[in-house]
Amino acid sequence: MKNWFKHNRGFLLFLLCFGFFRTAVADWNPIPSGSMRPNLLEGDVVFVNRLAYDFKLPLTDHIIAPLADPQRGDIVTFSSPRDGTRLIKRLIAVPGDTVEMRDGRLLINGESAQYDDVQEKPEPLEPFGSVKALQMTEKLGALEHRMQRLEGVRSISSFEPVVIPPGQYLMLGDNRDNSADSRYIGLVPRQLLIGRAVRILASADIKGDWLPRLGRFGQKLQ
Repeated sequence: MKNWFKHNRGFLLFLLCFGFFRTAVADWNPIPSGSMRPNLLEGDVVFVNRLAYDFKLPLTDHIIAPLADPQRGDIVTFSSPRDGTRLIKRLIAVPGDTVEMRDGRLLINGESAQYDDVQEKPEPLEPFGSVKALQMTEKLGALEHRMQRLEGVRSISSFEPVVIPPGQYLMLGDNRDNSADSRYIGLVPRQLLIGRAVRILASADIKGDWLPRLGRFGQKLQ
């Protein structure tokens, strides 16, 4: 056994460093579902900066040192407070914000979001084939991104004003009618945040012919 460790110590050191890098510094996250369409597609692989907010003890949720505050509009990977599943959503409200939704329209601190540049697109929705999607730009203060609503799909489109407590965050999917987000799983504590998704590393059409979508490689996330 000693000889085995001696002859393989370089490889073992590499594995240790690689594991530390992935669990504490940076990671990549495959996108398995359509909850962030139209901005993230099934088959995208995103680069995640694990040091965007906190330095954590590797393989744990224990925060050793906070590094920066999460911001509205960030695309964030986190562990679900319900069952620990890794999710990726958009951070919509930070501690101290008052947020509500009225018939799909967001309001933060009394300011209503504006929606423009509406486009109709077919949207795949298993197991129903496809439905009509209304893709639009959601603007609220400095928060501006594309999102979509699905015609005929029922979801929570209204909720009463909620004041976000310290250390908690409200997350929503950009695909508002097909996303298990804070409307269903609750607010997300800071210690469950994994990191901020920065850009798309690679992409393949896993719902179709599995060919690479080269135009999405290296695309910066907004």
